[in-house]
Amino acid sequence: MSRIGRQPIQIPQGVRVAVEDGAVRVEGPKGSLKQPLPPLVRTEIEGNVLRVVRLEESRKARAMHGLAQRLLANAVTGVSQGFSKTLEIVGVGYRVEARGQALYFTLGYSHPILFQLPPGITAKVERQTVLTLEGIDKQLLGQCAAMIRSLRPPEPYKGKGIRYQNEVLRRKAGKAAGAGG
Repeated sequence: MSRIGRQPIQIPQGVRVAVEDGAVRVEGPKGSLKQPLPPLVRTEIEGNVLRVVRLEESRKARAMHGLAQRLLANAVTGVSQGFSKTLEIVGVGYRVEARGQALYFTLGYSHPILFQLPPGITAKVERQTVLTLEGIDKQLLGQCAAMIRSLRPPEPYKGKGIRYQNEVLRRKAGKAAGAGG
C-alpha cells in the first residue's frame, strides 16, 4: 500500500468537498478548486475525512494513488489556508513594482519587463527587492514563480538575479588575479 496514498485527508471546518464526474470540487473560504482525478483511483468521503482508494493493484495504480492523494491534499490546504512563495531580487538597480495584476521589473536590461499575473495569483512587494506571491492553486503558484525567476536567473559569480527565498546557490570563483606565469 502506498504510504502517501493511504494517508487520510482531514477536511477543515468551512471546507466543502464534492465528487462529480471524475473530478473533486473543493470549496473553502479562500475560493474553490476543481481537481480532476487520475485514472485507477476513486475517493471516499466519511464525515470530515477524505480518502483515496486504488481500483487495482498495478504499478500505474500505485503511482496514481499517491499522486491523487497529494493533489487533493494540496487543494484542501489551498482553499483553507492558501500558499505563498517569496522571491528575492539581488543586484544593483534591480527592482520590482506592482501595478494591479501586472509586475514591472527593472533587471539590468535596456527596457523594463512587464509580467502579467495569471488570475488567482496576487503579489505583494515588500521593499523593492522582495516579492511575495500568494494563491490557492499550488501548481499555478509554482509555475508563476518559476516564470518570474526565469526573467533573470541568478548567475553563479556574483549571485545577481531573481531567486527563491532561502535558495542556496553554488558560487564559482572568478578569474584568479595574476595567476599563471
